[in-house]
Amino acid sequence: MKETKLWIDGQWQATEDSYKLISPYSGDVVAHVAKASIQDVERAIEGAQRTFQTFKKTTAYERAEILYRVVDIMRQRKEEFAEILALEAGKPLTAGLAEVERTIATYQFAAEGAKQAKGETVPMDAAPGAGDYIGWTKREPLGVISAITPFNFPFNLVAHKLGPAFAVGNTVVLKPATQTPLSALTMAEIFKEAGLPDGALQIVTGSGGELSDTLITHPYVKKVTFTGSGKVGLGIKEKVGLRKVTLELGSNAAVIVEPSTPIDKVIKRCVGGAFNFAGQVCISLQRIYVHASIIDEFTKAFVEETKKLVVGDPFDKNTDVSAMIHPNEIERIKGWIEEAQAQGAVMATGGVFTERTLTPTVMTNVKADMKIICQETFAPIVSIVSYETLDDAIRLVNNSDLGLNAGIYTNILSDALYAAEELQAGAVIINDIPTFRVDNMPYGGVKMSGYGREGIKWAIEEMTDMKFVTMKKSF
Repeated sequence: MKETKLWIDGQWQATEDSYKLISPYSGDVVAHVAKASIQDVERAIEGAQRTFQTFKKTTAYERAEILYRVVDIMRQRKEEFAEILALEAGKPLTAGLAEVERTIATYQFAAEGAKQAKGETVPMDAAPGAGDYIGWTKREPLGVISAITPFNFPFNLVAHKLGPAFAVGNTVVLKPATQTPLSALTMAEIFKEAGLPDGALQIVTGSGGELSDTLITHPYVKKVTFTGSGKVGLGIKEKVGLRKVTLELGSNAAVIVEPSTPIDKVIKRCVGGAFNFAGQVCISLQRIYVHASIIDEFTKAFVEETKKLVVGDPFDKNTDVSAMIHPNEIERIKGWIEEAQAQGAVMATGGVFTERTLTPTVMTNVKADMKIICQETFAPIVSIVSYETLDDAIRLVNNSDLGLNAGIYTNILSDALYAAEELQAGAVIINDIPTFRVDNMPYGGVKMSGYGREGIKWAIEEMTDMKFVTMKKSF
């Protein structure tokens, strides 16, 4: 039985308390995880502050080399990391390997970004009376960053916080999700081997509810970066004060399928976007708006493709969909489906529950105020809805408090550009599902889906302060 410790100042440190880590699929206890106290978190933050005083003075070349070494180490251990994801998150091996590949790319982007953080010259002589001055801006690291990460991409979403932070000389106190600490703790060993100074990365595991106030409000913390629920994100925003903050929150991602779409070429992609990792993805395809002239054909093909998916053990390479993260989530989504059916929704396929799994589920005849439409399901369930005009479809997509990614399939350029202007989302994906993301694109939402942007270039900007310097050329 694995017993974990905290990672503080480059050393493993035991705690008095621990909690049991349960496999989402088997229900077995897979580890006893160290449970940090508030005092542990304070020590971690103070250690990160001490290390920052020297780490901020390292060169861009030195920081980039550390990140490149992380990339090299991870490339040699990909299968091991995919197995960690299967164990602690119930993520099928194929999906786990895809996440690890993306994580490697993210750290590589961060290494390259370390050398590209730059300021600009300011034309001082453009202002009256300032002809004898020169001016320029530069980016400076903030200091200690608190990073709070979710369970669904525990390698890659950690990388989106650690990578850009270290690229510019910040230090980080990381609090991973209670369900997925093993992946984060593995990164402690990797960064140590790669040459990151002790104290630049601190990892505290335990209850977010107990530790978050200290992580958010400690005076040494200069930025909070959080990925998780809207409710928790709002609480952080209220407490963070003048500190910088990035919030990547929820979504109920939608795609519009116009009648010019070649259905046979998009069905498999749409099914994958809806059910990958049991729908537990912030931009999982949850709502599909299909033009009335093709909805019967689309729905039939979508249901047939959905039925091909294999539900099972995440360690089985044939498995497409495995367990949801916790049995409580099964009970929640079961209640949502039953409520929708009571209001007239029809289940086209799926809806078979075990204590830990739900077969991929397709709903039709849904209404806009049903939870499975207007809230984030975070489960293997998708709704297919008919519309008459493109304006109707855009209105249905926008009729939500959430707006992370949205997509449209169309072969008409003017309609694609029109939708790109009118859809209320942080990103509009044309001729692909809204689940599309690569790790060097800006990523973040509007409305209740978030605040700020991730993606290495944009994260670096949000993890630095701009300093302006001017000099008079002569006395």
